Amino acid sequence: MQFRNLPSVDTVLADKDMAAAAKSFDRDWVVDLVREELDAAREQIRQGADSPDADNLARSVLQRIEDTMRAEPRQVINATGVVIHTNLGRAPLSRAAIEASNQAAQGYSDLELDLSTGRRGSRQAQVQSLLLQITGAEAALAVNNNASAMLLGLSALASGKEVVVSRSEAVEIGGGFRVPDVLRQSGSALVDVGTTNRTYVRDYDDAVTENTAAFLKVHASNFRVEGFTASVETTDLVEVGAKKGIPVLHDVGSGSLLLTEKYGMAHEPTPQESIKDGAGLVFFSGDKLLGGPQAGIVVGKKDLVDVLARHPLARAVRIDKLSLASLTATLVHYLKGEAETEIPVWRMISTTEAALKKRAKSWQTGLECPSTVEKSRSAVGGGSLPGETLPSWVLSLDCQETSAEEVMRRLRESSTPVIARIEEDRVLLDPRTVLPEEEGSLLDALRSAVAS
Repeated sequence: MQFRNLPSVDTVLADKDMAAAAKSFDRDWVVDLVREELDAAREQIRQGADSPDADNLARSVLQRIEDTMRAEPRQVINATGVVIHTNLGRAPLSRAAIEASNQAAQGYSDLELDLSTGRRGSRQAQVQSLLLQITGAEAALAVNNNASAMLLGLSALASGKEVVVSRSEAVEIGGGFRVPDVLRQSGSALVDVGTTNRTYVRDYDDAVTENTAAFLKVHASNFRVEGFTASVETTDLVEVGAKKGIPVLHDVGSGSLLLTEKYGMAHEPTPQESIKDGAGLVFFSGDKLLGGPQAGIVVGKKDLVDVLARHPLARAVRIDKLSLASLTATLVHYLKGEAETEIPVWRMISTTEAALKKRAKSWQTGLECPSTVEKSRSAVGGGSLPGETLPSWVLSLDCQETSAEEVMRRLRESSTPVIARIEEDRVLLDPRTVLPEEEGSLLDALRSAVAS
């Protein structure tokens, strides 16, 4: 009987709003959506549900159309306190980087044109010049992310040959990205040396054969090994490599161009240090502690970088014009000495506890929910400085009549979604990662989420 009550496709399409949708969008697509909803309804009926009427089916189809037409990814407000949040797009861009990207998108550009000669130019010229000045390298290359930078480097320099890696550094970096898999994909063979916790210079030296193409050093960017450990410094590895004619490839991961210990955190290796230590190639990300767009950056010795630039894979993984524009603008901040004030991740990291406490207290005004402002910790996140946190202050909501999960759901469903965190059945909002221009939207969402 319930099956007989299901409306026909034509009946659902007769709805006024559905008829308008069928005119505004491809009619065949809208009809297919209606049929899919009817198929789903039949499955629900088989499981004991009642038959939906035409109005409910129309509403479901219209919601699917609206969801499909919505721009993705959506802007959200990060109130978790995690500065480089992988699920939320990692580093937000500076105003200058956004403007540069917008400008590159609005029309044609001199992407591969030398305006001084009128001839073909290189999209890498400007970003390379900036990277050389900042890192002290001989040459540089930007590609679409750090995984592809490593794949390109290994494919160009070590395909069909061996790459020596400490067993403690043959790691999974994240999202299933494993160093051994990248080596295999590049056509090179992994030779792991040492043990999980201790590796010495002699381990690399003993592993060298006629087929050895490179030493690969990988920074443990998302975990920490403590206790009875030993690892080889880049300078020592470079010394061994120089004697054997083997380059050192160093993945420093986060791309921190500033000294993190200045902000009360552990030292994070910088590309500048690795270049100074003599590494042949250094790989790092653009959208972590560098604070720019998704990009993979390679700096190092000119003869090695030139090999990468000429490799066929370089074109497949090259950086696009919008990312290139915003990366260039981000690097300019470092040359101008304004990273702390202009690049959002460094502005967040350098914010004082007093400023965070003041902002958290200001958020309490007018809330229909018991709340306190409490000391807490913010994480750097994003595969950078594992285990390191920064002292912070948070707004803590203790809404007895509404569960923490329900408040979180309401915040996520705001016109501008707000992402917070839950600890001990309380909703915590950390001002460290909320941009000043987002506060109005955050407060609107917050007051609505906790309203009686």
